[in-house]
Amino acid sequence: MAIHDEYRLATFYFDSKAYADAARMLEGVIAEEPANLSVRLLLARSYYHSAQLGRAEAELLRILETDPTEDYARLMLGRTLERQGRAEEARPHLRLAAAMAGEDV
Repeated sequence: MAIHDEYRLATFYFDSKAYADAARMLEGVIAEEPANLSVRLLLARSYYHSAQLGRAEAELLRILETDPTEDYARLMLGRTLERQGRAEEARPHLRLAAAMAGEDV
């Protein structure tokens, strides 16, 4: 299957709330296009929604390492940490995401 078709199928799975299936498809896409941050972000979201929080955290950290100004990844990292019961670690990420989005902190 072509990489473009894999991505389209992954987005279909994601939109259908089959997040674990989306993640499996996106892992193959990332193997072919490791620098594609939009694919990485969708992969992180798929991990998050399928409760693969450690994987979501790792993927979000990779995104932020490449692009520290990616405010949605910063927000997601904060939410992922909160969901793992790590509110203290989450707080600075959530504050920074809000500031980057122009929200009151």
